[in-house]
Amino acid sequence: MVQFSRHSVFRMIGGALLASAMALPAAAQQAGSATLDAIRARGTLICGVNAGLAGFAQPDSQGVWRGFDVDYCRAVAVALFNDASKVRYVPTTAQNRFTALQSGEVDMLSRNTTLTLSRDTSLGFDFPAISFYDGQGFMVKTSLGVRTARELDGATICVQPGTTTEQNLTDWSRANRVRFTPVVIERLEDLVNAFVAGRCDAFTTDVSGLAATRAVQARPADYTILPDVISKEPLGPLVRHGDQRFSDLVRWIHFGLVAAEEFGITAANVQEAAASDARPEVQRMLGKNGDLGRMLGVDNVWLVNVLRATGNYGEMFDRSLTPIGIQRGPNALWTTPGGLQYAPPFR
Repeated sequence: MVQFSRHSVFRMIGGALLASAMALPAAAQQAGSATLDAIRARGTLICGVNAGLAGFAQPDSQGVWRGFDVDYCRAVAVALFNDASKVRYVPTTAQNRFTALQSGEVDMLSRNTTLTLSRDTSLGFDFPAISFYDGQGFMVKTSLGVRTARELDGATICVQPGTTTEQNLTDWSRANRVRFTPVVIERLEDLVNAFVAGRCDAFTTDVSGLAATRAVQARPADYTILPDVISKEPLGPLVRHGDQRFSDLVRWIHFGLVAAEEFGITAANVQEAAASDARPEVQRMLGKNGDLGRMLGVDNVWLVNVLRATGNYGEMFDRSLTPIGIQRGPNALWTTPGGLQYAPPFR
């Protein structure tokens, strides 16, 4: 009988575990690939976006889609094809966005959609990352003289149906004994027009949406966003359950954008950083060392390509959201007091 020492047994077990761990990435790449396979076969990502929300998703005068959420679509296309133009944008409403994703009309949603338990489970979606921390608020005409949401007792309030906003409004009014009459309109453009025309005393949605709406009015000063924030609204891209490889890719694109800002890597200096930055994590992120891209099913320099096209998280924010008056707040990096944006290690 062959005799093994305790140390040799431990070495054998350790070697077997290491071999299994090294085999996992290759096996994982074979699972849950239906969406990625479909995207690659057609050569284009189909991305569901808001039908028009300043700073987040809106076509410019030339019909080119621009905005913070649009940049996430572009980043996915770059990671897959190294081409930011390989995206077809599908405008979606609060009512039809989930059907569009469930049915396969779009590959992903990148629009102001809140992560909730029911959406993450019973609707069959995954939220790979929280790209924007928000909360629900109220906007009124400055001439109304209202200073807090509690002063809206008896008011008419414009709200979109089929949203967390509608339920939050009902919950908040009951808890605070504030009576209101809802004006429920599906299309955001029509809802805003109703508010501007005076059909309702207040308009409620995520604070970022209120800021975006106010920014595009002819006289923004005529509108006041009240200081009350009545909910937590963690917003982010959505994919279908079961598309784990695709979910992983979208998740780590977000983390890559955040980590790049933390390391000071920008669209302007990413090529230089890829060539000469000696920090070990930066070398792994940018594909100089390790096989992290291959684990995601893309080129190892995927993040270099993404950053060249979109810039880092802070650059995306400053390009699209800062100009319309949206502050970083909780969307600042974790190294800033109050900041929540934070990327796990690239290793």
